[in-house]
Amino acid sequence: MKKVAFYTLGCKLNYAETSTISRMFEQKGYQKVSFDDRPDIFIINTCSVTENADKKCKKLVREAKKISPNGFVAIIGCYAQLKPKEISEISGVDAVLGAAEKFRLLELLDDFSVQQEARVFASGIQEAQAFHQAFSIHDRTRTFLKVQDGCNYGCAFCTIPLARGKSRSEQIENLLESARQIATTEVKEVVLTGVNIGDFGIQDGKRKEQFIDLIRALDQVNGIDRFRISSIEPNLLTNEAISFVAQSERFVPHFHIPLQSGSNFLLRKMGRRYLRELYQDRVEKIKTLMPHCGIGADVIVGFPGETEEHFLETYDFLKDLPVSYLHVFAYSERANTRAAQMEEVVPIKVRNQRSKMLRILSEKKKRAFYEENLGKTFQVLFEDDIEDGKMHGFTENYIRVRAKYDPVLINEIKTVTLTEINDKGTVEVWEPEQEIPVHG
Repeated sequence: MKKVAFYTLGCKLNYAETSTISRMFEQKGYQKVSFDDRPDIFIINTCSVTENADKKCKKLVREAKKISPNGFVAIIGCYAQLKPKEISEISGVDAVLGAAEKFRLLELLDDFSVQQEARVFASGIQEAQAFHQAFSIHDRTRTFLKVQDGCNYGCAFCTIPLARGKSRSEQIENLLESARQIATTEVKEVVLTGVNIGDFGIQDGKRKEQFIDLIRALDQVNGIDRFRISSIEPNLLTNEAISFVAQSERFVPHFHIPLQSGSNFLLRKMGRRYLRELYQDRVEKIKTLMPHCGIGADVIVGFPGETEEHFLETYDFLKDLPVSYLHVFAYSERANTRAAQMEEVVPIKVRNQRSKMLRILSEKKKRAFYEENLGKTFQVLFEDDIEDGKMHGFTENYIRVRAKYDPVLINEIKTVTLTEINDKGTVEVWEPEQEIPVHG
């Protein structure tokens, strides 16, 4: 029995796909092992958004060859689609598979025999038209369910349409079947993932279903306590969807909504499909219906042409907006994007300074959000995340909490009261009673 190990870089969508590919191997009789367990085959799923994708890829290949000098190394994922030739020339790489080929690993590579030259299976991105169902399982407390892939937006800074192709989705009925399959396991929370999940519903190039129909249908699936919506574009987050989440018992009050900039000038330059006024309206709508809702935002600093005034527009906009935390990215150039050709490049040092300012603001926003919720009762999904005799988990509105370790509570949902913020920035809770676990 050959041993195979997987390593995933990047987003929740990549994790869902890696998990599904690993199950395909197990069904064919391969033994899934950890990366350092001397595998015969290494599958490395790469990301194009992550900075220094090439360096991370090379480092992982070197490590793989140290562990198993004769091991077979295959590189898949977004970076593999964008730079197949460059990756094939990395010493130790045996195969590179692009977006249209990665789910055909077992068919294309057959016996995984090492050859003199790396094999490359990477057709043009226009060939990536099929939707491949994927969900993670047994890897973490929560499951990532892929509902959508690709993107039709073409933002000036983004390579994802080049790496994943056009927007496409699975049929709702097939996703419900996946959800029912997940419900037969011990999973308590499912996170809906995709490249642009608000654009859900495009099949064979035509819109056939809507995102609101998907979440309404999933809400009826028994056996899953929580559904969480991952990142969703503000222009696709409708009043209807917000109102639905507000009254749902399964969809949790937590949204992650990319902003990227608080300057309308820069939003237009980036090719975003909304202005700051719409973003503010979405946040205010959420907070009106769900005052306790957690809201995250993505922000890019140092985009070409971003002056100090533009940056301060973003800073002040976010300072006054009731968002709960920020994911801050310093702009980095990506080949074959419009932004890479733009002038008025912001110096790296300035990008880093602005990133630091927004990360400090994020910590302040998060602490303020946590303080607002002290003394209130929430339900926490406790995870297998143990440190110094304490276990951790997240409330439905995405507050990270800490409690005394109790093995019975791992992967259980428990009603707790938030008491205080500790010196590590997590929230202490009333000690959960072991005898009466709560399941959603």
